[in-house]
Amino acid sequence: MKIEQIYTGCLAHAAYYLESNGVAAIFDPLREVQPYIEKATKDNAKIKYVFETHFHADFVSGHLDLAKKTGAKIVYGPTAKPNFEATIAEDNQIFEVGDYKVKAIHTPGHTMESTTYMLIDENGHEHGLITGDTLFIGDVGRPDLAQHVIAELTEEKLAGYLFDSLRNKIMPLSDDLIIYPNHGAGSACGKNMSKETTDTLGNQKRFNYTLRPNMTKHEFIKEVLTGLTTPPAYFPKNVLMNIKGYESFDTVIERGEKALSPIEFELIANETDALILDSRQSDTFAAGFIPNSINIGLDSNFAMWVGELIPDIKQEILLVTDEEKEEETITRLARVGYDHAIGFLKGGFDAWKATGKEFETIGRISAGEFANKYTNEHPLVIDVRKKSEFASEHVIDAINIPLNSINEHLAEIPKEKPFILHCVGGYRSMIAASILKQRGWNNFVDVSGGFAAIAKTDVPKTTYICPTTLL
Repeated sequence: MKIEQIYTGCLAHAAYYLESNGVAAIFDPLREVQPYIEKATKDNAKIKYVFETHFHADFVSGHLDLAKKTGAKIVYGPTAKPNFEATIAEDNQIFEVGDYKVKAIHTPGHTMESTTYMLIDENGHEHGLITGDTLFIGDVGRPDLAQHVIAELTEEKLAGYLFDSLRNKIMPLSDDLIIYPNHGAGSACGKNMSKETTDTLGNQKRFNYTLRPNMTKHEFIKEVLTGLTTPPAYFPKNVLMNIKGYESFDTVIERGEKALSPIEFELIANETDALILDSRQSDTFAAGFIPNSINIGLDSNFAMWVGELIPDIKQEILLVTDEEKEEETITRLARVGYDHAIGFLKGGFDAWKATGKEFETIGRISAGEFANKYTNEHPLVIDVRKKSEFASEHVIDAINIPLNSINEHLAEIPKEKPFILHCVGGYRSMIAASILKQRGWNNFVDVSGGFAAIAKTDVPKTTYICPTTLL
């Protein structure tokens, strides 16, 4: 028998592979399913079940493709109503995976269909819990997401259901159970998740703030709902794709992997409403890029920022990538439901530049140059970090316009007056810079190294929260 966590850092996502006596099951798979199939083939095992803990919001699951390719049955918990064939488990229903048993425990709260799966070994010993977004290490799943899909639900009602699920279904279980959550630190599905990706239930009872033994339901609801940020805009769209279905991942890859010469690329860009998305690193992008392209670097939280900043999930996309990064870029787009990449620039930006075609650049200055300008010129400074980051420390008189809300605040950013952009290290500010360039702003520079570099200079800083307006 083996239980393996398959962790994908850029989404802070954990899928699970269970194998026993030639039979396998996958829990909460990502969109690209071939690695799971290869893992089972290596073990001479047949995938019998695809278990889903809930309808996910932060990624599009691979359940449909996996079931189609392997014949596996898709399993959801009670109350789930998918638009495709699936087994809807009853509370406490047992499924056999070789010599192992998987027990479905209905734990509503994060969503109404949320279900935890108990793993029971060949000796009848309860080994672990695959908890989905019901229980994380250090936190619980935020109970405000399902209300964006089901209007009659409120976050208070969902939090109440979650309290009952944890107290009545999870906390009475043995302390030695291993907790296998769906996410770790960095996911937007919780607010206080640990960097650790597994733990014992006993430790969580001691250290997870939501599992305090004498906590009242009122206290739980208040504490769980306090401090929640607005969920990313693409979350409800991913939920609907997971409920209703989607195109095959193979079809998405085939459509996106169409290599285009610079002439073909330019022709399609001019004849369609396709967005030019450049996934190269920020410093490489700044040195030269195709006019009107947006930079979201593949080297960080690429999928999350795509979901935050590209409002139409069906937007056609033309890609500019580093060499041999085309498939990875298309895959990471598809993980969050952006299935309409329609081709990539063959040879990348170097091929574009070699033809003598027009390109643009973004000015960058060092932290030292920033300090000199700040002292002698008193420029307008726009900090695109999150409000919490800005509040912890920022340059005096800087204006905070978080990247995820920049499209709503464009009217506040002057086109004539020069300004300086920065984030913590340069990744987010380059995204912001590319958006501003696309919309007609030119009179600005970006700080290479961001606030991490600025913090080492003698530029005056404060923790006072400045107004988020330029007035």
